[in-house]
Amino acid sequence: MGRVSAGRMETFLAVARLGSIRRAAAELHVTEAAVSAAVTHVEKQLGAKLIARSGRGIALTEAGRVYAEYCRGILGLMKEAHAAVRQADAGRLRIGVVATAGESVVLRPLASFRRRYPGVELSLSIQPRDVLFAELQHHETDLVIAGRPPHDANLVIQARRPSTLVVVGTDAPDPRHTTWLLRGSGSGTREATLALIDRLQIDPPTLTLGSHGAVIAAAREGLGITLIHSDAVGEHLRTGALHTLDVPGTPLDRAWHAVTTPTPTLTTRLFLAHLIDPTETGPDDAFHAATGP
Repeated sequence: MGRVSAGRMETFLAVARLGSIRRAAAELHVTEAAVSAAVTHVEKQLGAKLIARSGRGIALTEAGRVYAEYCRGILGLMKEAHAAVRQADAGRLRIGVVATAGESVVLRPLASFRRRYPGVELSLSIQPRDVLFAELQHHETDLVIAGRPPHDANLVIQARRPSTLVVVGTDAPDPRHTTWLLRGSGSGTREATLALIDRLQIDPPTLTLGSHGAVIAAAREGLGITLIHSDAVGEHLRTGALHTLDVPGTPLDRAWHAVTTPTPTLTTRLFLAHLIDPTETGPDDAFHAATGP
């Protein structure tokens, strides 16, 4: 069996992600013939059919889905290896966060880290929790700040910061009958909300909104109530635009977690040391080093 180059893996992954030879060629700035040849070469080397026609596009076979997962991990590890040998204060740091953490938890520590280590190449990605942990498992992100990772994900909680989930609204409606505002699928807060509704044994109307900001805006306009991290609505509570509602079972303890793979890069370790240092990040923003699972 021959070897498959990293370039051909990247090409195959583009086809797998986009479901189209044409779109993959456009994204990679190569010809469609070159993309088709690369995929054919990979299939020949593996002795397996990876893609099949599906309507006007293509779909992955079962072998293609399995191979795509391996390609993500292999390419992520290769990029991580390149970054790992650079000096910690001149490396690359890719942080993934859920929307609430991106807006109200990580920005101040990230700003002070940039001032302290201007040579670090930083990137920040805001995605649903499930997407972030999948990217971390595939070494496509260096560190994730979100809720608790799945138990079977082989990921490490490096630090925590206390936080609570509270129910907020513009007045004090009956939670059994008022509309509950929900985040989209893949959101940990959505799952917590549905679990709370189930524990309350109620069946209220719900309204799903696509973004964290939209949920807060809808709550402020009186469209319903929502379960949300207190970090995200502190200013709205202080001004009286929103009020915390007395709902049985709340507030919920939902700490923020800084999560990595078992082998974080030197630059990732440098950021973690900064994140738990209250003299650098401030006592209100600092995380605490994890002491257990």
